[in-house]
Amino acid sequence: MTTITRRTFMLAATAIGALAVAGVAIAEVPKLAQKDTYKVGFAQTESNNPWRIAQTNSMKAEAEKLGYQLVYTDAAGSAAKQVADVNSMIAQGVDVIFLAPREEKPLIPAVMAAKKAGIPVILLDRSVDPSLAKAGEDYLTFIGSNFVEEGKRVAEWLAKNANGKSKIIELEGTTGSSPANDRKKGFDEAIQAAGGFEIVASQTGDFARDKGRQVAEALLQAHPDADIIYAHNDEMAIGAIAALEAAGKVPGKDVLVLSIDGGKEAVQLVVDGKIAAVVECNPRFGPKAFETMQRYAKGETIEPTLVNEDKFYDASNAAAELANAY
Repeated sequence: MTTITRRTFMLAATAIGALAVAGVAIAEVPKLAQKDTYKVGFAQTESNNPWRIAQTNSMKAEAEKLGYQLVYTDAAGSAAKQVADVNSMIAQGVDVIFLAPREEKPLIPAVMAAKKAGIPVILLDRSVDPSLAKAGEDYLTFIGSNFVEEGKRVAEWLAKNANGKSKIIELEGTTGSSPANDRKKGFDEAIQAAGGFEIVASQTGDFARDKGRQVAEALLQAHPDADIIYAHNDEMAIGAIAALEAAGKVPGKDVLVLSIDGGKEAVQLVVDGKIAAVVECNPRFGPKAFETMQRYAKGETIEPTLVNEDKFYDASNAAAELANAY
């Protein structure tokens, strides 16, 4: 029989405490009890474009279908407000928080506050800085598209279909957001590997139509020989088309426009020949989001990343797929 002295006990307790402080012994996502109904938070980043509206409608529709109470907030493009929104949900005692983080670093405190309060967080469409928070420890999982792959798919299409065009203006998304970081990385690396192209300018348009138009106007004036515009989302691509037309250039002929998101307006512009190609970023999160939550409540192991499947639109299929675009 082993005798445990008071000193041994104290040393063990100190070691366990140190592990807890380091986040080792308690590095797990809060549990979720199985219940007939839930009070669920959805902290949206903004509602200023069709993609966000489609995502919100999908989440609301699924919650209503399941009979769950949905606490919905709109951060209106402010990371600080989104942190406050999550803290409000914690105070209201929600069971789960679905979070679409506006930026990778500023939303870390919100994720950690929810964890401390015993509320599991599921990230939707954007992630947080992986060096500061980890799936399966600080939050349950990330559900979304492979943003690096989206950028890569645009570059690969361009490499095959540029027809001699080579000077690229890149309109980046919100600075510090995971889709902007990854769509740039995927595209830039693939286009560099393809050879024969030059990114003459790369600047944020903040995923917004009017900002995209303004930035495109300025960059086209600075680089009148640019003949390709790659936008990180449809809104900026549509803004860029307005800038091109105002400058007397023909989108699709003088300048190729490429985009990511795949909303109905953008797919129609592919049909019209003004956008050359669009990679879809699927906004219909409701079914997968709530199914993942229910699987977790049943005790199933959830993968750290759940990838949505994305379509690709160009002249070969845009007309046939138009009705299916969001």
